[in-house]
Amino acid sequence: MKKKFWAGLLSGLALLALAVGLSGCGSKSTATADKVVKVGVIGTTDDKIWKQVQTNLKGDHIKIKLVRFTDGILANESMNNKELDLVAFQNNAFLNQEEKEKGYKFSVLANTYLTPMNIFSSKLKSIKDLKSGDKVSIPNNVTNAGRALKVLEQAGLIKIDPKAGFAPAIKDITQNKLKLQIVQQDPAKIMNLLPDVAAGITNSNFVKAAGKDPVKDAIYTADYSFSNPDNKPWINVIASRTADKNSATLKKVIKAYQTKSVVKVYNTDFKNMYVAAFKPKN
Repeated sequence: MKKKFWAGLLSGLALLALAVGLSGCGSKSTATADKVVKVGVIGTTDDKIWKQVQTNLKGDHIKIKLVRFTDGILANESMNNKELDLVAFQNNAFLNQEEKEKGYKFSVLANTYLTPMNIFSSKLKSIKDLKSGDKVSIPNNVTNAGRALKVLEQAGLIKIDPKAGFAPAIKDITQNKLKLQIVQQDPAKIMNLLPDVAAGITNSNFVKAAGKDPVKDAIYTADYSFSNPDNKPWINVIASRTADKNSATLKKVIKAYQTKSVVKVYNTDFKNMYVAAFKPKN
């Protein structure tokens, strides 16, 4: 009787030890914690893109955490203060301006997209219909105002002093045959203010918000190919602190971003608003 008791007890203890051992093995295999990568973005516009990036990171133990801002200046400041790992909202022109003014040491890790910037009107069907003295609205911030002036130059309406570089100001106009009155306004309001002017130029997201197509509804379409070197300043990028540019984790995030699946999101959800500025590797 005692033999049976001890045999049963030993058998039970063996099974318990095996169960504990298996439980321990299981917890060990799932113990790898996800590395959180904080990405500074503006608003919620690009949420679908980053959702796809997160899907592409499956198995890499990386979790994307979007940190939202309403002001890109604050986002860059936060990354400089090591509160973010990446920023993904600005073009090269804005980034270069920020680095120059504030001494940030940032590095571009990848191109994302190029947004078209074209000329719109609620009165005219073509830029050929512009008359002497007509008013044309452009954004009132330095970077986008410069790009808008470049669009007017590309359309043959004005000439700009080459020394002004990629971000000219109204004072840099050297020729304006139609004597157009170029007025600077809040880029978010330009589409709604078109009835008050002959034409206007603003960012594609504001065109979309106004219910218009950034390309098809324009009276003039500027070249927005990312292969055109003149468009390099306007390509949106993902950047990190220079000290972190070789991070293996960040490289995996970039690899997950520059994919055919992300380009598909561009083409489906941001048609004629975002144009891929990279060649997808998979």
